[in-house]
Amino acid sequence: MGRPIVRVLGAGEASVLDRVAPEVFDDEIDARWAAEFFADPRHHLAVALDGELVVGFASAVHYVHPDKLPELWINEVGVAPTHRRQGLGRRLLEALFARGRGLGCREAWVLTEDENVAARALYTEAGGEESRAIMVSFSIDPSAHPTEDGNGRSDSPRSFFLS
Repeated sequence: MGRPIVRVLGAGEASVLDRVAPEVFDDEIDARWAAEFFADPRHHLAVALDGELVVGFASAVHYVHPDKLPELWINEVGVAPTHRRQGLGRRLLEALFARGRGLGCREAWVLTEDENVAARALYTEAGGEESRAIMVSFSIDPSAHPTEDGNGRSDSPRSFFLS
């Protein structure tokens, strides 16, 4: 086919994800999570379409904070092996940047691993500047941290509370 089309999907377009090329997403699309994603207006998904087949995506969340301007967090970028090295990753990011600008975001950011050379090159080529940051993650999986009252409260020192 010709050059893939890149666009940001709207709220009623989860069905576009019914046809996805191999190795675009990490896992199979789960209809339940896709519905929740598209129902939330702060979630954004840009896709690269080769005909009706999704051959790439980039996802983002725009968020606000009481003391900061809105920002756009780029969650993930994925492109099918058959369509890599064609500029799709950059086009997907640019589509999300345009969406973020339209929402008043002043900055976009993404995390990646030191050893992910391809992602780091993509982000630099798209105009990003690397900074030293330390990511800290917490396991808050309910099955790994059962609660006493079912509401996320426990006297266990391994429990994490989000408010």
